[in-house]
Amino acid sequence: MILDKIIEDKKRRLPQHKARISEHKIRRLAESYKGDSSGFLEALAKPGISIIGEFKKASPSLGKIDSKLELTDRIGEYNDSVDAISCLTEEDHFLGNAEYLKEIRKITSLPIIRKDFMIEEYQFYEAKAIGANAVLLIAAILDDVQMKDFYDLTKELGMDALVETHDEGEMERALKLDAEIIGVNNRDLRDFSIKLDTTKRLSKMVPEGKVFVAESGIVSDADVRFLKECRVDAFLIGRAFMEAENPRELAKRWKAL
Repeated sequence: MILDKIIEDKKRRLPQHKARISEHKIRRLAESYKGDSSGFLEALAKPGISIIGEFKKASPSLGKIDSKLELTDRIGEYNDSVDAISCLTEEDHFLGNAEYLKEIRKITSLPIIRKDFMIEEYQFYEAKAIGANAVLLIAAILDDVQMKDFYDLTKELGMDALVETHDEGEMERALKLDAEIIGVNNRDLRDFSIKLDTTKRLSKMVPEGKVFVAESGIVSDADVRFLKECRVDAFLIGRAFMEAENPRELAKRWKAL
């Protein structure tokens, strides 16, 4: 299963991070971070559809992405059109890096979510230290105790958490956690197949007052119209923006549909 391999490689990578910056030092860097770590929840909760524009270099399903823009130009377009930015930092399967998020932080005031496979406390302190406003908590890779502990730690650090689900059991767990932001990944992380109907099916479980995010598989006007009917508050869009020559205009068009 692809997800198992990603987690295996993440466990192998983390000691390398700790060898460069110790756990003690990363905690101190997080605690001394002077930037504004809030704003992600507010960016998604405002009236109308919000869009999270993603920066990623590759994915297990797509391979290396043929991006039409360099990082600086892309973030410039996002600054004019989206409400938040997602940055992949997973190295082995998405070719991400924490350095990308640090670079993006320097050229945007938009809230940034660190999109990675978060399995240890170290990663949360690291996220805060590099300028993230939010982190991704993937229900499929965490048990209830881990999810609660990591959610609480995220809040203690002044960040928001997007709790990602992809079936009814995971949605029930996210609701039990009383997560403020709940996402549905239309991509099954076990085999990376995409079904937009996953958002429609799980939307019936999401109560009023939660910020509801549709993730993955949004590549056309028809996809946007379909998901807007599912009462989502925000879209997280990666591939379509990464492959677009003008993501600014695409984001504006999709907001207006």
